[in-house]
Amino acid sequence: MIDGITTYGSTELIEKLQEADESVFLLTIGTTDTSLIPNISGAGATPELTIFTPAADAEFLILGEVRCTETAAETVVDGAAAPTPARLTKAALQLSNIPFTIIDAGSKVKPDVKYHSLGQDYGRDIRTGKGILNPLEIIENGKELGAELSNRHDMLIIGESIAAGTTTALGVLKALGYEANEKVSGSMPFNPHDLKSKTVDEGLKNAGITPGEADAVQAIAAVGDPTIAGIAGIVLGSNIPIILAGGTQMAATCAVIKSIQPNFDFSRINLATTVFVAGDETADLFGILEQIDDNITVNVVDPRFEDSNHEGLKNYLTGFVKEGAGAGGMMFTALVLGSSVEELREKIEKVCRD
Repeated sequence: MIDGITTYGSTELIEKLQEADESVFLLTIGTTDTSLIPNISGAGATPELTIFTPAADAEFLILGEVRCTETAAETVVDGAAAPTPARLTKAALQLSNIPFTIIDAGSKVKPDVKYHSLGQDYGRDIRTGKGILNPLEIIENGKELGAELSNRHDMLIIGESIAAGTTTALGVLKALGYEANEKVSGSMPFNPHDLKSKTVDEGLKNAGITPGEADAVQAIAAVGDPTIAGIAGIVLGSNIPIILAGGTQMAATCAVIKSIQPNFDFSRINLATTVFVAGDETADLFGILEQIDDNITVNVVDPRFEDSNHEGLKNYLTGFVKEGAGAGGMMFTALVLGSSVEELREKIEKVCRD
C-alpha cells in the first residue's frame, strides 16, 4: 500500500511500474470547437482562450513557459482561479525523472515545441454532428505509434489535454449506448450537465445517430474529439502495460477500445486519476467504467492540497479543474516510484510559484 494512492482493483500494474526500466509519458493534445460554447468548459479564463490551452500545456511541460498565448492556462470562476493541471504534471515529471513527449492528435493551435502528429485536422463543434473529419486516420496513425513505442519502452503513461473533453466524452459514450448522463466530470465547481447533454443530443440528431447504434468510428466522427481517437489507437497498437492518466476522457477511450476490439484485455491497463475526479459528487466515473469492463483498475491519487498554502491549489478542493494533462497519472507515477505525498505537494507548490 502506497501513501496517497487508493487502488480499486489489481495492484499488478503498480509492481510493473516499479520494475520498469523504460517508461515514457505521452501528453496527447487536441482541440474541439465545442469548447467555444459559453459555460461548457473551465479549461481557460474565457471560452476563446480554451483553444490555446492544449498547446500552452505542451509548451509549459517542455519549456517551462508558454509561447502560444500571453495568458497562462487556468480555470477562473467568479474571480477565483486555479492553475492548469499541467503544473501538477510537470512537478511529478521532475520527481519521477522519466522521459516525456507531446502527441498532437489534432489541434487548432500548434505548440512551439517538437511533437508527433497523428492528424492534420482539429475537432469541430459537435452540435453539427461532424465533430471529427478524420477519426479513422487518427486511430490508425495512433496504432502505428503504439506499436513503435512498444518496441522502445516497457510502460506507457498517457495523458490528455483538451478543453470540453468531458462533453465529447459524454457524446461518445452516449453514441455507443452507455448511460452517461450526469456521470461525466467537469473542470468547474458547477457541472453544466444540462448544457452538455443538450449539446450532445443536438450532435447525435444532426448526425442521424440513435444512441447505442453507432460503432466507435461513427461515434467519434459525430460527437467525439481527436484525443479519444488518438489515445485509443495508441493503446490498440501497443502490447505493453499502459496507465491512462485521466478520468472521464479515459473512460470514453476505454469504451472506444471495447467497441473496436470487444475481447480487449483491460487487465493490461489502469486508469490513474485524482481524488478530485473520483470524489466528484456531480459525476460518477466508476458508474461509467463498470458498464464497460469489470477488469479496469482505477488508482486514485490524493495530493492533500488541504495542507497547501497555495490558494490556487486549495481551489482544487472546491471543484476547480480536478484533472487534466495527465496530472493524476503522473502524480501516481511519482508516488509509486518513491516520492512521498509531502515531497510531491512541495514540488507542485514550487512549480506554481516559479
